[in-house]
Amino acid sequence: MSVNKVILIGNVGQDPKVTYYDGGNCVAQLSLATTEKGYTLQNGTQVPDRTDWHNLVFRNRLGEIVDKYVHKGDKLYVEGKIRTRSYDDQKGIQRYITEIFVDNMEMLSPRGTAAPGAAAPQQNMAQGVAPAQPIAQSQATPAQGNTTDDLPF
Repeated sequence: MSVNKVILIGNVGQDPKVTYYDGGNCVAQLSLATTEKGYTLQNGTQVPDRTDWHNLVFRNRLGEIVDKYVHKGDKLYVEGKIRTRSYDDQKGIQRYITEIFVDNMEMLSPRGTAAPGAAAPQQNMAQGVAPAQPIAQSQATPAQGNTTDDLPF
């Protein structure tokens, strides 16, 4: 038995890049920043903040929701699977990229903080969007507010 599950909470680094394909399939891609806060050791040594960037891929209905409602700076909770692929660049050098294929997401930014002109979602609207409540209760009715108070940890 094996498990491939990733859970991230972070801030969107750029507006999503969205592609619509024949047949109505949608793929949205964006980068998500997660930051571990720095600290001071007992001997006075400062350890700075550490920010990691993650490449996220949203497909089909979840991609459409990301296209409509997710913008640079928004805070997201995502669950997905990690995948690595390779390709040859223009110079023929093999490159590797690691991506998170998102299965569930929750928008954590407060309503009304979306980019100007963007409509804020009224509630979780698609299959694949997890409510902000414990994972064991994920089949329950989605939470009405987007607060971090209901996170499962």
